[in-house]
Amino acid sequence: MCVKPRRRDLLAALGPLALSPVASATPLQSVDASPEAPPTRLFGDVMFEKYLAQEVAGLRGQFLGGVTTLAEWKAKRERLQSEFLDMIGLWPLPEKTLLQATVTGSIVREDFVVEKLYYQSRPGLYVTANLWRPRVVKEKLPAVLLFVGHYNRGRNGHKTFMQDQGKWFARNGYVCLIMDTLARGELPGVHQGLYAQAPRPGGERMWWISRGYTPAAVECWNAIRGIDYLTARPEVDADRIAATGLSGGGAVTFWITAVDDRVKVAAAHSGLTDWDCLVLDRILRLHCDCMIPHNTYGWELTTVGALIAPTPFLFVNCDDDLGFPMAANRRIAERLKKIYRMYDREDQFQEYVTHGPAGAHSYTPDSRMAIFKWINGHLKKDSGPVTDVDDIRLPEEELRAFPTDADIPRGVVNNEIDKRFVPIAKVPLPSRGEFDLWRQDLVTKLRKLSFRTFPERIPPADKAPRPNQYRYVEWEREEGVQAWKTEPGIVNYIALRGVVSNEPPREKSVTLLVLNEGESIGGLPEWATGLIAGEPYAVLAPRGVAGTVWTSESANYMPRAHLCIGRTIDQGRVWDIAAVGRHLNGDGSIRAIGRGQAGILCIYAALFEPSIREVAVVAPPASHAEGPAFLNVLRVLDIPDALGLLAPRRLTLVNADDSLFERTRAIYESAGAGDNVRRA
Repeated sequence: MCVKPRRRDLLAALGPLALSPVASATPLQSVDASPEAPPTRLFGDVMFEKYLAQEVAGLRGQFLGGVTTLAEWKAKRERLQSEFLDMIGLWPLPEKTLLQATVTGSIVREDFVVEKLYYQSRPGLYVTANLWRPRVVKEKLPAVLLFVGHYNRGRNGHKTFMQDQGKWFARNGYVCLIMDTLARGELPGVHQGLYAQAPRPGGERMWWISRGYTPAAVECWNAIRGIDYLTARPEVDADRIAATGLSGGGAVTFWITAVDDRVKVAAAHSGLTDWDCLVLDRILRLHCDCMIPHNTYGWELTTVGALIAPTPFLFVNCDDDLGFPMAANRRIAERLKKIYRMYDREDQFQEYVTHGPAGAHSYTPDSRMAIFKWINGHLKKDSGPVTDVDDIRLPEEELRAFPTDADIPRGVVNNEIDKRFVPIAKVPLPSRGEFDLWRQDLVTKLRKLSFRTFPERIPPADKAPRPNQYRYVEWEREEGVQAWKTEPGIVNYIALRGVVSNEPPREKSVTLLVLNEGESIGGLPEWATGLIAGEPYAVLAPRGVAGTVWTSESANYMPRAHLCIGRTIDQGRVWDIAAVGRHLNGDGSIRAIGRGQAGILCIYAALFEPSIREVAVVAPPASHAEGPAFLNVLRVLDIPDALGLLAPRRLTLVNADDSLFERTRAIYESAGAGDNVRRA
């Protein structure tokens, strides 16, 4: 039977954490909600909102990476650029292969020309685009990269939606390259893998987390190669390049200007918000994966905007945009003014606010003209007035780079680029006598790229306050279930079987059985009966399992919110297992067991907690592509190698894939511990 603790007891166990605005605004309906009124909020929702709020609060002081002087910033800037590229899955930068740029046709009008073209930003990754330029070119011209948002124009590609601005730039003496994005181009690829919209409750590609992939990497790389294409054209002045865009295009404007110093002026419309907005206000539910880096290095997100300084930058927003609230815009602007003041270039950063609701998340005549004027003033030194664009549009199908489906080349990889873009680690087997160095290298990489927030050793869990104070006496007497805090704000549930509840066991081994999502803490699971034979054991429901589950409405929000704070839920579960194991250990040792993903969590917990002397895994997944999800882990190793890292400690694999077992066994042999791994 699953014990359902009372709400007041659970809240007491959490401690004095600040409740997020969402949590405080919504009444808690937990286990005591009536069947006629399904619960809209569970204890897990409240617990994680508090936890995320405290973690976001800790990141606020990380703007500029904590530096306070310009000299410190300049010394750190290059490293921060590489860290940002790493967080979107673009580090190290790919090789710049031949673009093989091809113009497939042109449209000529009295005062401008549109060239329909494509290039390959890497082999098989096609970027379809329109290049707008004056019909008569007498000298080198400034150029503009115009990034589009998530407009759905079907087979034409959404570059065709932005032709009014392309025309304006061409008529006013610019070369303007408008590129389709991966999401909505003529050759579309998967752009929304973690992001989900109703009625689909969760993302389809959670393995992106372990792969270290985001579509922001592709968009940023396509933009870098777009600059390569522009600077190779004879009519383009390579020293006068601007970047601009709205929404997803505004985000790419931030990304490319932060990492490519060839951009000399930029204007981003509704392209960046901060963690407070994304996580605490849950606005990330409105944002595509291309707009949210995985926060591997614990950044305050506005730091990516600071990398733009001292490049002239116009920060454009609407005062009624739900996805980019003005409170967040003001916070970002104040932070960015700080870095421009450090450079003594405060005049090079400006804000522009247009008005809703008609312009809530779109260009308005005044926002377009503000952008045109900003770019004109910096690339052409023209501070005069500008006029808006006309509304005469070319037929969109005439702007296709590939007029018919028959024109599409073979070998296009856009629709599977997420499986190709970020390389997977290829880990060589260690030679005899080299296991320790092999292991040390992999653990170091794991700590850097996947478990950066983990201390050298995870502190032991703390049991909840004493029963006579917070009414846990019913649980311990009747069911042997306790609530333990594994880190500030996180509660786990423990069912103790033959284990003294108030003190750690002494001089004896204890088995720690770890549950998966959907499993009950009551009773011994059938799969574990052959692994536990009379010895004392504890059943652990780590965060998000059993008593700390969240509602289905949070199914997509929770994993994405954790990426914003530089963690995954599964990494938190590793922490829970290590913390509980350390508490239970006393002077004895811990054997951890789990089925499927929970078993792999036990393996990683053992890497960080030496008191876990033995692990048994039932039906382990063959790859992290199936889970559990850890940041960037596939860039370091995969499950067979992770199992091998446990050597020389004892490892039992039950119903394991043959190839997985054989590779793990080979690693154990290299450690001289072949007898310590067995299959059952």
